[in-house]
Amino acid sequence: QVQLVESGGGLVQPGGSLRLSCAASGSVFSTYVMGWYRQAPGKEREFVASRTSAGNRVYADSVKGRFTISRDNAKNALILQMNTLKPEDTAVYYCRAWTPGQYDYWGQGTQVTVSS
Repeated sequence: QVQLVESGGGLVQPGGSLRLSCAASGSVFSTYVMGWYRQAPGKEREFVASRTSAGNRVYADSVKGRFTISRDNAKNALILQMNTLKPEDTAVYYCRAWTPGQYDYWGQGTQVTVSS
């Protein structure tokens, strides 16, 4: 069983930055694909970014060049560095760990609000 706990959300002005963290239990990075998703009010949950166990990264077009997904080995955490934030980035951000067709774990989410 994998447990994922997100933190780092909050209120930020447009153009600002936030750093989200997803603390994971166990050796998740060597086994699972890790990623970030988000869900805005009234919208479906959407993919933001992912990182494979080999370190390959994929980003949604809407965040390319602004967001960076990485791994904090010391804290066994998945990081999402978000820069140049826009109001349309406002959403609940979820951490996910999965193996295609087998395991699928989600965190509880952290709220990000971009507003002046």
